[in-house]
Amino acid sequence: MSWSAQQYSLFERQRTRPVYDLLAAVPREGIELAIDLGCGPGNSTAVLQAHAPGARLIGIDNSEDMLRAARERLPQVSFQLADIQHWQAEVAPQLILANASLQWLPDHAQLYPALLRQLAPGGWLAIQTPDNLQEPAHRLAREVAAVGPWAARIGDVRHAERHSAQTYYDILGAHASELDIWRTTYFHVLDNAAAVVEWFKSTALLPFLQPLDAAEQAAFLERYQAAIAEAYPAQADGRVLLPFPRLFLVARR
Repeated sequence: MSWSAQQYSLFERQRTRPVYDLLAAVPREGIELAIDLGCGPGNSTAVLQAHAPGARLIGIDNSEDMLRAARERLPQVSFQLADIQHWQAEVAPQLILANASLQWLPDHAQLYPALLRQLAPGGWLAIQTPDNLQEPAHRLAREVAAVGPWAARIGDVRHAERHSAQTYYDILGAHASELDIWRTTYFHVLDNAAAVVEWFKSTALLPFLQPLDAAEQAAFLERYQAAIAEAYPAQADGRVLLPFPRLFLVARR
C-alpha cells in the first residue's frame, strides 16, 4: 500500500499515546540496541529514544514516505527500508518494539515466536496492535465496499485476522520467560464525523481506497462518512468520541 506520513500524522498525539503505555511495561536498563519495527514517521521511535536514551536505535519501515519523515524528525537515528514481515536482525537487540504495525501481517503464530528468538537473552518484545475489526468504523467500511459500484473490486477486502489475548498467550507462553498481556480502549475526542473518516483514511481505509480512481474514492468516502455520522453521534458540544480498543503484549526472552 502507499502510505502517507502527512495523513498519518494528523492525529499523531492520539496515535502515539499507546507507545508510552506499552513501553511503561518495559524496563529501561540494559538496552543497548532497540529496533522499532514498522516505525512509520518516527513518532514511536522518538518515544523509544526517550525510554532508552543510551541505546542505539534502528527504525524499520516499508514506506519511503514514512522513512523520509522519520529521518527529518530524528536525523541521528538509523532508518532502513525493509519488509518487516521478513526482517532479520543482524545483531541481537535487547528490545524489539512494534507499535501498530504487525496487525497488517499474517501468521502471528509463526511471526511472534520468530521475533522473540531474535532477541538477546533476557531481551524484550513489545507489541501493540489495534483490536478493532468489529468496531463500527471497520464494519461500515466492509459494508460500503460490498454494496457500491466498486463491489466487484473491493467487496471482498479484509484485513489480516486479529487474535484474542488467550491466543497470544498460547502462541508465546511456552517461549517467553515473562509475558504480560492487556487490552485498553481509548476514547479519542475528535471534532466531528469527518475527523473519524480522516483518521482511518491513513490506515484501515487504504485497502478499500487504493484500487479506486479519484471519483470513486470521493463517492466511497461520502457514503462512508454518512454511515459514520450515524454510528458515532455527536456529543452535546458537537464533537465525537471514537472508541479505539488496542491489545498490548510484552514478552521477555
